[in-house]
Amino acid sequence: MTNILEKIISDKKESLRLFKKENSINLLEKKIKELNCFFDFKNTIHKNKKISLISEIKRASPSAGIIIKDFNHLDIAKMYIDNGATCLSVLTEEKYFLGNLQHILDIKKNYKIPILAKDFFIDPYQVALSKSFGCDCILIIISALENKLADEIYSEALSQGLSVIVEVHDKKEAEAALKYEKALIGINNRNLKTLEVSINNTISIFEVVKNHKSPLLSESGIKNEKDAKYIYDQTGIKNFLIGESLLKSDNPEGLIRKLIHIIQ
Repeated sequence: MTNILEKIISDKKESLRLFKKENSINLLEKKIKELNCFFDFKNTIHKNKKISLISEIKRASPSAGIIIKDFNHLDIAKMYIDNGATCLSVLTEEKYFLGNLQHILDIKKNYKIPILAKDFFIDPYQVALSKSFGCDCILIIISALENKLADEIYSEALSQGLSVIVEVHDKKEAEAALKYEKALIGINNRNLKTLEVSINNTISIFEVVKNHKSPLLSESGIKNEKDAKYIYDQTGIKNFLIGESLLKSDNPEGLIRKLIHIIQ
């Protein structure tokens, strides 16, 4: 089986090379200074004593194909916010997820909510790039980066005043993530190399990261409130990043309300 992650990263390097030619760091910094729509993603989750739901906006994925044919990011954002989402995750990778950074800026012009730029960060340049479109948090996928590069992206994000989610899928990656003390750690239940999913991945990895000083998230594969409650009962993790289950649901509004009320 082709390693999906490697292919995405390879294509990302090329698209980023082309983008850099037309968008200097100085231009990005100028755009950032003109924005006044930033929020503290990490603290919003940290101070929430109940369930924090990071609801994801994406049109497609390598595992699911086209998720929504009549895709409207603003309509989806409104539905999430109206029903109690804590933060949003917006896919910005263009080739495999059909995302766009402009979606973040569009949402920020209409709503006040912290937003994660969900992309494959392989260059510190992408931190300023994403912030220039209004994001409040960036993603570091441990399996996609060498340690030095992950350190550089993490440091750049903190210097830009952004929150960071460090995403892990196995115990070795979880141990490596512990040094990023100011980052949230997201346990991905989907193996990005094979796309296989198991919510028990959160359970098995929790022991490694349970003493981490910043919030923990469970990501991917959570189909309903029973899955979320199972993870919470086993680990105490109460922060969930959920996308496809909401986007494919016949009643996403009801599902959100059920998810955020698994604990009172």
